[in-house]
Amino acid sequence: MGMGLFMMAYVFPEDFLWGTATSSYQVEGAFDEDGRGLSVWDVYSKKPGAVLNNENGDKACDHYHLYREDVKLMRDIGVNAYRFSLSWPRILPDGEGQVNQKGIDFYSRLIDELLNAGITPFITLFHWDFPQALQDKYGGWKNKEVPKIFADYSALAVKHFSDRVKNWITMNEIMCFTILAHKRNLWGKKGPIKAPAIIESDQVVQQTVHNALLGHGLAVQSMRANSSSVKAGIVENLNVVWPIYDDPLHVEAGIKGFRDMNEQILYPLMTGKYCARFLEKLGADAPVFTEDEMKVISTPMDFLGYNIYSGIAARASDNKEGYHFVPYPTSMYRATMNWAVVPKGIYYTLKYTKEEFGNIPVYITENGMAAQDVETKEGEVLDLDRLEYIRTHLEMASRAIHDGYDNLKGYFLWSLLDNFEWELGYGTRFGIVRTNYSNMKRTLKLSAQYYHSVIKANRVL
Repeated sequence: MGMGLFMMAYVFPEDFLWGTATSSYQVEGAFDEDGRGLSVWDVYSKKPGAVLNNENGDKACDHYHLYREDVKLMRDIGVNAYRFSLSWPRILPDGEGQVNQKGIDFYSRLIDELLNAGITPFITLFHWDFPQALQDKYGGWKNKEVPKIFADYSALAVKHFSDRVKNWITMNEIMCFTILAHKRNLWGKKGPIKAPAIIESDQVVQQTVHNALLGHGLAVQSMRANSSSVKAGIVENLNVVWPIYDDPLHVEAGIKGFRDMNEQILYPLMTGKYCARFLEKLGADAPVFTEDEMKVISTPMDFLGYNIYSGIAARASDNKEGYHFVPYPTSMYRATMNWAVVPKGIYYTLKYTKEEFGNIPVYITENGMAAQDVETKEGEVLDLDRLEYIRTHLEMASRAIHDGYDNLKGYFLWSLLDNFEWELGYGTRFGIVRTNYSNMKRTLKLSAQYYHSVIKANRVL
């Protein structure tokens, strides 16, 4: 391959969206200001030992007060899209009923600020800060009333903001606020690792997943009923599967693993069915559902959002599954959270998505890594590890587009800012902008400078 052709392989389409992403509880702070109600994370994070160093999101990055400065940072970096979430209890303090106008006004100001800076807003309706009032009243997602209430909240948000916001994400990473929030001993943990941290029976845990899927489908329908311009999708932290190398047998093993590992959330969303094997495996613990609910769950979407950080390597096998997963050696390059760094996951996610689900537009709605981020005495953060993580993943995204998996329409780097990283508190830093939590000063890291140059060139550098 000539050098010119090689360079061309890393160019992105002219209309490609370059973005960053955050979530409300992780950045906003102002947890008790201007009429905001409590979320489950406000309550959970204050339980002794729930969060590392007993930290919480009361102040976070103070984005609620510093949003103009943060939008200016985005403009300086050169992004043309921003994915953020609405705090459900900031808009509806009780999760339903009385609307908090000051909450509406805040997001209205933020949207106007973004549009004035030439940045396209992508709104996530629910990124885990579930209203505590609904948790107390209904027991959260285990109750089938909650999907309907979520659809009402979604309709309300669309009525207020769809004149300026076209791209809407119902919810972020269903597995995290269902299975990880309600099940004991998952991944060797002592108990649930996400709010609301209530241990439930396996059947109830499975029901929370189904009810969240139902909430998504009802929300898509209610948004469209209230606005003809809405583009609706979901953000899924799918199980990323990639073949150990590009031999047809291993590639086929990868797609089998992809199907099996995503049978609970992604496939029902896209096909309207739980596969028989999955229901058989769950037995008495399977969720209670109707055919009508499955039709709602699979309401056609305008796009899929994928959060991709790592993945699982598949190899062909003569076992009954036709594959097995290859464990990662301890010497394999890993990010600070001990995730193996496997850029090919992006390539194969796009390939398998197109082959399984057709030409639905895809956004990578999160991709990034936590790093040590030591400041030099000059005040710089030379995060070469994060820069290389971004570069190698973007190479694979570009390669996928050029190989015909061209339904990738945009990339949102996680995250704009160092922020509150859930049960890990503030020590785990994902931002391309450093947050000094003592004075809230923002500093562009080396990775932000790199991202700026990539966006400007519209190709991987």
